[in-house]
Amino acid sequence: MMLLQLQQITKSYLSGSNSPGRLILDQLDLQVADGESIAITGPSGSGKTTLLNLVGTLDRPDSGKILFGNSDLSEMDDRQLAIFRNEKIGFVFQQHFLLPQLTLWENVLLPTLAGGKGQNPESIERAKRLIQRVGLTPVMHQKPPTLSGGECQRCAVVRALINRPQLLLADEPTGALDQNSSGILADLLVELNKEEGVTLLVVTHSASVAAKMGHKYSLANGKLVNG
Repeated sequence: MMLLQLQQITKSYLSGSNSPGRLILDQLDLQVADGESIAITGPSGSGKTTLLNLVGTLDRPDSGKILFGNSDLSEMDDRQLAIFRNEKIGFVFQQHFLLPQLTLWENVLLPTLAGGKGQNPESIERAKRLIQRVGLTPVMHQKPPTLSGGECQRCAVVRALINRPQLLLADEPTGALDQNSSGILADLLVELNKEEGVTLLVVTHSASVAAKMGHKYSLANGKLVNG
């Protein structure tokens, strides 16, 4: 079953008031099956983050369609997209973006508040299980400034998974980590992809991270090619 289909996606950005727009994505196509793990590589400025933002409904294409299951995202208004994003998509970025004034436990449960599930016993138990799964139980009541980058990034992964998304998007998730922590996090993402049944789409400069995914694409000249 196809979870995600990008059909003839085009996206450009204005480079100046008197200059033509810069074409970033050029009639790009992509199909992602439910449960797949995919890596997208490419040079800086090739449009990898732009592509991830479009898939994550943080931006809209100039033309083309993005289908998620049976839903056409182009037909949703901003409010509908916000609800869809919170329920269906999890995000992990290069920086963990944890709130420093909250504990890891509180950061993990934060996304559940949008749906009124913060005190739901199911959410509480899921948070405990995932925190234990990624090895953070001993530090779950500590705040991000007291922890390592790897620990904070593992917490960010748990936060992204707490609402049971169907799709997990990771934008350079190991970019701010040392080699050892990078390998641990990449392995964790692949393991959770299988254990949670969540589809995984990773943008990365790291060949070693990309090699761990089931499929690899390279983005160049606005299009995706295999490998």
